[in-house]
Amino acid sequence: MRYPDEVVEEVRSRNDIVDIISGYVKLQKKGGNYFGLCPFHNEKSPSFSVSGSKQMYYCFGCGAGGNVITFLMEYENYTFPEALKVLADRCGVKLPDTEYSREEKERADRRSLLLEINKAAANYFYYQLRSPQGDMGYRYLKNRALTDETIRRFGLGYAGKNGGELYRYLKSKGYSDNVLKDSGLVTIEEKGTRDKFWNRVMFPIMDTNNRVIGFGGRVMGDAKPKYLNSPETMIFDKSRNLYGLNYAKSSREKYMLICEGYMDVIAMQQAGFVNAVASLGTAFTGQQAALLKRYTEQVVLTYDSDGAGVKAALRAIPILKEAGISARVLDMKPYKDPDEFIKNMGADAFRERIARAKNSFLFEIDTIKKEYDLGDPEQKTRFYHAVASKLLEFPETLERDNYIQAVSREHGIPYEELKRLVNRLGNQVGGRISVRTETREDQQTPAKKKRNPEDGIRRSQRLLLTWLIERPELFDPLRGIIGPDDFNEELYHKVAEMLFAQWENGEVNPAEILNHFINDDEQYKEAAALFHADLKGNLSREEQNKAFSETVYRVKKNSVDRMSRNASTIEEMQQMIREQAALKKLRGIRFTD
Repeated sequence: MRYPDEVVEEVRSRNDIVDIISGYVKLQKKGGNYFGLCPFHNEKSPSFSVSGSKQMYYCFGCGAGGNVITFLMEYENYTFPEALKVLADRCGVKLPDTEYSREEKERADRRSLLLEINKAAANYFYYQLRSPQGDMGYRYLKNRALTDETIRRFGLGYAGKNGGELYRYLKSKGYSDNVLKDSGLVTIEEKGTRDKFWNRVMFPIMDTNNRVIGFGGRVMGDAKPKYLNSPETMIFDKSRNLYGLNYAKSSREKYMLICEGYMDVIAMQQAGFVNAVASLGTAFTGQQAALLKRYTEQVVLTYDSDGAGVKAALRAIPILKEAGISARVLDMKPYKDPDEFIKNMGADAFRERIARAKNSFLFEIDTIKKEYDLGDPEQKTRFYHAVASKLLEFPETLERDNYIQAVSREHGIPYEELKRLVNRLGNQVGGRISVRTETREDQQTPAKKKRNPEDGIRRSQRLLLTWLIERPELFDPLRGIIGPDDFNEELYHKVAEMLFAQWENGEVNPAEILNHFINDDEQYKEAAALFHADLKGNLSREEQNKAFSETVYRVKKNSVDRMSRNASTIEEMQQMIREQAALKKLRGIRFTD
């Protein structure tokens, strides 16, 4: 779907990026920019910069960057048309009707049709639950202490016993076998057609915009599997969605409750814990953690208290940590799950347990401890070594020391002895995990590689573009010396053409330039990086002038060298000779004041 460039730019320019992003990220003004913790990766020191003058954002930690449109696309997982429409509605711009390409139209039509079919199926299941044939499902839900209001709120339903009722209903609505097969709701084969779900209580799965994207079904009786989910479709990817998030995202709590199943979420939300979500019949994933990070930085794991629940918690903890989410683990014993706990102890007792939920790292240590017989001196020593190795996961000295103190206190291990053991093990691994404070540069500096001249040319062209974006007044002294054709890298050439054209028209607008790269992730990220750099650092004015002059010289020399290699006519040879003569005079010219 393609909107005219002027429409895209109008929508972008009428939505202030600082205003939009401050609704998602706490920003603090420092100098001419605003800074906050990056919403796209885990960090403790703000490296996420928002420029009101450029109308751009950039993270110096992970490299995420762009304009207000790309921020919504990345944060809310919107497509470009969806992000543009949200921003257009916000600023009162009416988007024109546009023509899809054939492929775009087919994909958009199929997506809309699948959402339509899922909505129709959800209504059908809900109606069946209230009909005589759905009595078994309705009684099951009432026996689980769900109110009619809760059943309505979650759109719970029932799939009939015969296994073909939904198919016949959807066919009566005019949907073709081809699209019904793609919906994941029916199986269509040469030997016959059958519903995916039958004799099951149905749980519609909704995205954060309250659209039905799939279903879960709980069988009535002892058949297997007990729970069945929709297969992945064009609109449903279970690893990227969370059940109940459409309601939980509006909770005022600072944390989310993660549990195992549909009924846990429903029971908890009915009891007032609206911030409860569950993964969809699969182990918790990195994509789900990234989705949660949009709404919270803290979670409480409320998995079942049995062995499987403990294993699920242990798998989820490092995934959450990687996403920058702090996790605690709830102890529900003697009950198995949140639903059972709340029914027996009540919501207030559950809230008290949440307040006492255990730090996830200390929970991991408790779990490790169960593997050793501490009455045996040898196993006790092995436990201490396992704890010390686990503590090496913290690269920062202060944080690691805080945990050494906590583990020492909880497990009766002398603090100084544990600290010495941690340091000794850290030294034994040959620096793989250092026991000193590590900086970001320490962790990320790769092994030195042999320098490639092409890398230097790319760097010079990138730096020159960044200089010009940062200081448009430098265009004047470069007139007649540097132009778009001196940038031979494809991306940089595109940016240079637009940048020089903007300067000729009287305004350098980097956020508008980025609009042209939204549909290509790699080019978009590289282009965004051009617009954010600390070019001054601690350089004096004289050093800045020298650095800029050298950059101009290298870009022009590469351009002249390229011209000399490719010159084939008299005119081209004469032009090359003139350029070489000019190049000799270029070094040492003072461009900046």
